[in-house]
Amino acid sequence: MRCIKITALCIAISTLTNCASGYKLIAPKSINYISTNEIDNVKLEYKYDLLDKKYAKKEVKKGVKLVAIKITNNSDRDLMFGRDVKLTYANGSEIYVMENEKVFKTLKQSPASYLFYLLLTPMNLYTSETSSRGYQETTSSFPIGLILGPGLAGGHMIAASSANKKFKTEMLDYNINGTEIKKGETKYGLIGIKADSFDSLKLKIE
Repeated sequence: MRCIKITALCIAISTLTNCASGYKLIAPKSINYISTNEIDNVKLEYKYDLLDKKYAKKEVKKGVKLVAIKITNNSDRDLMFGRDVKLTYANGSEIYVMENEKVFKTLKQSPASYLFYLLLTPMNLYTSETSSRGYQETTSSFPIGLILGPGLAGGHMIAASSANKKFKTEMLDYNINGTEIKKGETKYGLIGIKADSFDSLKLKIE
């Protein structure tokens, strides 16, 4: 009975502390932007704190912030993000905007990390009963690990891979680096910047 309790406890702890995270679509076009900055008839709206669960933890661990941005070009000329339109901090220092592919690779989940569940494979579930002499004797065993190990590993790997696929697709769909913003046009994007805090962002037009 003791073995059964220990086994159940180990499985519960492992499952609760290392579950794969889903990915909730950010949808930059539907965000209610609060932070804004405007210069030379070009308006920037942006929002931090977009990710949750394992992706949010990766932001903290890797020192990368994912930011949704909305740029409206009301100037009299076409502009290109990254060339004519750049981002700076409040103190004027220019921000290095990471390539979206690199942002994805930095923040994605690692499906292979869930292979550790295979360590449960050798686990057996034992049943016992009290003998006529009052001793606990094992009467049978069931290889529960053959089900739990591969099942948990495979399930979490599939979930992580599916979430990563959604994340990557959205990052590619909203890749604004090198994008032309025509006069009178509004563009939305997802960008990654190296930052540990939620500093205010400003536009720089060249």
